Amino acid sequence: MEDARRPGQASLVRRARAARQGRRRSGAVLSIATVGALILGLFLGAPAAYADDYPSWDDVQAAKANEDAAANEVGRIQGLIASLTQNVADTKAAAEAAGNEYFAAQQALDAQARRLADLQGQADTQKKVADDTASKAGQIAAQLSRDGGDTTALQLFFSKSTANTDELLQRLGQMDRVLSGTQAIYDKALEAKNTAQSLTDQATSAKVERDRLAKIAEEKMQKAQAAADAAAKALANQQTYLGQLQAQLAALQDTTAKTVAQYQAGEAARAAAEAARQAQLAAERQAAEEAARQNGGGGGGNSGGGSVGSGGWVRPFGGYQSSGYGYRVPDCDVWGCSSSFHAGVDLADGSCGSPIFAAHSGTVVYAGWNGGYGNYIKIDNSDGTGLATGYGHILNGGYNVSGGDWVNAGQVIAYAGNTGGSFGCHLHFEVYQWGSTINPINFMENQGVYMG
Repeated sequence: MEDARRPGQASLVRRARAARQGRRRSGAVLSIATVGALILGLFLGAPAAYADDYPSWDDVQAAKANEDAAANEVGRIQGLIASLTQNVADTKAAAEAAGNEYFAAQQALDAQARRLADLQGQADTQKKVADDTASKAGQIAAQLSRDGGDTTALQLFFSKSTANTDELLQRLGQMDRVLSGTQAIYDKALEAKNTAQSLTDQATSAKVERDRLAKIAEEKMQKAQAAADAAAKALANQQTYLGQLQAQLAALQDTTAKTVAQYQAGEAARAAAEAARQAQLAAERQAAEEAARQNGGGGGGNSGGGSVGSGGWVRPFGGYQSSGYGYRVPDCDVWGCSSSFHAGVDLADGSCGSPIFAAHSGTVVYAGWNGGYGNYIKIDNSDGTGLATGYGHILNGGYNVSGGDWVNAGQVIAYAGNTGGSFGCHLHFEVYQWGSTINPINFMENQGVYMG
């Protein structure tokens, strides 16, 4: 564990907050010209005939009165729809590719951090062996020094008594064994000292490599977040314009409605029914989240989540612990195998779509695809302590927050899914210290939150 924030971590949080504030400011002053620019940018790379202009309902009504004009308008709208769809697909693919690179970079960083910890542990052990052995050798040397004035051996040597001669040989043999043992102890101390120094040198090199990998992982995360934001923007634009384009296309192709107004009346009724259905679903989801909070707790043996404990930390998910932290036998299926080192804790409740809660207050520094973790959120909870939390395998479309958002402990940030290298809906939860994962079970229990 280090005593100071890693280079770039503070600036990353500042950039995330600035981005969030920037989005709010820009949303407040959005002008007609800006809307036009967004529409133009939406179809960047699309055919020019489809990128400059969207049809109005007046255009559709005018085209509907003429068969040739209607055919032309149908072609134009179909091109816009195709461009929207392609843009979503392209940005999604780019976001997944960037997320996979971020995942690989973080995995490399975590592996190097474990190697560093192992080397440092071995170096500390060997240093203790060297110190203890050297101390023992010193004690023996001091004892021999104190015995140096003893003339008994010389007296025995010059004695003509056979018994005394036998005693002399026995004494000399004992002294030889003591001296040999002392040399062996000295050799052991020297070997341990040299080994400790070698391991310390390796640990120093490993730390340099870990810091290099930490910078790469941060850069990959920033690029992946930018790609995820672009994909989210493309999807939002599609959701904004696709419905109207499809409705306009349907109106042109509808032979039963003579006017746009007739078509729109039918669509309005269908939209009202869908809005009522969505409102009902939202109410049910809110009730489920509240039930999860009521059943949850900050600590103890409760298996719920969402209630803020006395230390400000929250169990991020209900259910039970399905897999712990550390080395394990990989899970395999036809798509491949999971990692042999599990860098987090898995929590499952047997269902998909259950709420995921922020384990602690902080800034969302990443919300997007993250390789084997699928849809993923990372929150900087540090406030100068280097702590962060990660949430993996989020449901497709299950994000409740975006990069740059501030979240409070216990806030619903997402919904559990089965994305990435997952074998069933659950939450993969991680705790980071200065960029590398640590045991989340031990950490959370130290905060009074039971993860069993």
